[in-house]
Amino acid sequence: MNTKSTNIEDSHRTARRARTSRAEQKLETRRRILDAAIIVFGRDGILKATTADIAKEAGVAHGSVFVHFGSQEALVAAAIEDFGEAMARRLHETMRRGAGTREVLAAHLSGIREREDFYARLVAESSLLSVEAKNDLVLMQSAIAFHLVPAIEADRKTRRIKTMSLSLLFNTWLGLIHYYLANRELFSPGESVIDARGQELLDHFMSLISIGGKR
Repeated sequence: MNTKSTNIEDSHRTARRARTSRAEQKLETRRRILDAAIIVFGRDGILKATTADIAKEAGVAHGSVFVHFGSQEALVAAAIEDFGEAMARRLHETMRRGAGTREVLAAHLSGIREREDFYARLVAESSLLSVEAKNDLVLMQSAIAFHLVPAIEADRKTRRIKTMSLSLLFNTWLGLIHYYLANRELFSPGESVIDARGQELLDHFMSLISIGGKR
């Protein structure tokens, strides 16, 4: 191989490394903005949060928010999608271990706890969000229900829980959790609802759906 060919190959390798580095930096910046948005949405409220505050929290230029997400509405939708994907991964891993209904619901609570402030804001402000954000929220709840169904059906076969409408069962669970999250200053002032009341809510719900009231 002559010197000219070697120099050309070296240049190509350098260019590839540069492109890879830029792509990685772009993904890292996007992740920082998304993480910052989830923090600011949870702290200030989804509707009151500003892209300027999100950029400040992320440590990036204000314009970077729009480079990566286009609009604040798109950023809200991306935050919901990211939350839903993390929740789905958690529930999928739980199901792979052959978990029952109680264990899947406990995993759901743990997933909420990781970003509880953000999720509580979603619950409180969902009716005021954009159509795109609402659709992403519905998809997220559908994914949660999808992972819960096999556990419920397995427990039904062993007569651990009552036979009832799956949609009613799931919506009753969501309604219980959402009510406490929407009124967290009443039920757990100054602290996490999931930490303070999660086990109590799980025990109560399981007593409602279990045969003979067993938990």
